[in-house]
Amino acid sequence: MNAISESPNLGDLLKYEEDSLNYSREVATVASGRSLLLGAVVARDTLSAKLKALDPAATDGTEVPVGILLGNVDASLVDVGDALFLNRHAVVASNAVIWPVGISLAQKAAATASLAAIGILIRQSA
Repeated sequence: MNAISESPNLGDLLKYEEDSLNYSREVATVASGRSLLLGAVVARDTLSAKLKALDPAATDGTEVPVGILLGNVDASLVDVGDALFLNRHAVVASNAVIWPVGISLAQKAAATASLAAIGILIRQSA
């Protein structure tokens, strides 16, 4: 019998959020030039105010995490203006969070602390 695999879904990532009028969620534009997956840690470019993947080595604002994407976003060709992301008062599963390739343990710890400061807690989960 073949094994069935399922791609990650919102239930794998999101373990708790404030349910009052989508308090924990925001809609924003993801800058073109990238496809981002559910669970990606995102940051905001200070010049364009658009979301991009977290880049701890950057100096354009994208070194500071502002949230975690709640769905896949294909902005490889054009900006996507309706990206839903988690930006406050929530708990997510650590195994579903997508970090940038090559992020160091120190950078990940700093980003985790920045997310905790805005109310997004990353917890171990089964």
